[in-house]
Amino acid sequence: MQPTGHLRGDAVHVAGDARQRFYDSRGYGRPLDGNEIALSRVEAAHLLFRGDLSGVALAPDADPVGFERFFVESAAAADRFAVRYLVYSDLRDRGFYLSPAREPWPGGTADVADAVDFVAYERGSTPDTGNVEYPVQVVGEREELAAAGLAGRTLAVVDEESDITYFAATEGRIEGATDYDPPDRLDGVLLSDRVVVWDAPEALYERGFYGQPLTGRAAAVEGALQLSLVEAASLAADGVLSLSASVGAAGETAGEDGADGTAPDGPAAAVVARGRDVEGERFDRRLAVYKRLRAADAVPKTGFKFGADFRTYLDVETVEDLPHSEHLVRVVDADHRFSPRELSLDVRLAGGVRKEMVFALTAVGRDADGDAPGNAGDAARDADVEWLSITRLTP
Repeated sequence: MQPTGHLRGDAVHVAGDARQRFYDSRGYGRPLDGNEIALSRVEAAHLLFRGDLSGVALAPDADPVGFERFFVESAAAADRFAVRYLVYSDLRDRGFYLSPAREPWPGGTADVADAVDFVAYERGSTPDTGNVEYPVQVVGEREELAAAGLAGRTLAVVDEESDITYFAATEGRIEGATDYDPPDRLDGVLLSDRVVVWDAPEALYERGFYGQPLTGRAAAVEGALQLSLVEAASLAADGVLSLSASVGAAGETAGEDGADGTAPDGPAAAVVARGRDVEGERFDRRLAVYKRLRAADAVPKTGFKFGADFRTYLDVETVEDLPHSEHLVRVVDADHRFSPRELSLDVRLAGGVRKEMVFALTAVGRDADGDAPGNAGDAARDADVEWLSITRLTP
């Protein structure tokens, strides 16, 4: 005959030979005095569902109830019980021993965040050995989760049909090997949403993969290169790019001493101001990430075709022999909160084009008045960037 459990607070106590039957042999629960153990609600529900418990008494002197009643009562009493049970059951069926990731359960002393629901031990490892394979955070399809601090967790997303998708969140690292230094000086014209350099050296595009040449059949103009605003702002912040003219928002053209502000504040401030005009504060975050990637000898190019901010090339020797881009990078605010659908779309698309999905969590610094930094160098220097890689996982 199978044993009966008794609900005590938020744990189910089981006596008799429970320690040998459940904890020692299969890693359920935590030991109490003698052979008694305590089970979490999801553990007790799983044993009830399997028929390994005959029932659970919900109160002293109450008759034991079966799985259906216990499941409903637990869903009412415990936060997110249903989705947590589904993930627990799925990982158990995959051969993992699990424990709630909190004291006093085994594994509760593991170095995991409060948001982690379970620790899954390495296959063949028991709660006594404490070798944690996956710190599992359970997320419902309609929940949100903070981007900050996700690295190191396994996300188990339960959709509306109770299917489970697993993601591995790790610290992203993008380190390139592109050996190229821009020239000392470039002269450009600031247009409404880009900069044109009329006499760009060939290597700027061919070796550094900056910009896009103005080309066409039977072109009589050579050396003209269009730079994105983020490329131009980065080069201007490094003292490479100057502006000979600027086309204002209303279409007027001003020289370097004109009213557009290029002379008093410098070309970097002018390009950043134009970037903020066309895309708001997001421009500062993208610029900070762009400069970090260039500083890591990676080459960032637009990721528009993939719904991202950048795609990256790690080792560019020449554009004529361009390697496959390795990452898609999406820039988000440091306080960003993901929806599981958002994560699934980005990760699925990146995997479909054989790239790694990396999120750049970026907090751009503020000045004493609470305003964004005034120029490109400040925007990049004051930004704190946390790299987060998300990939699909099959436990």
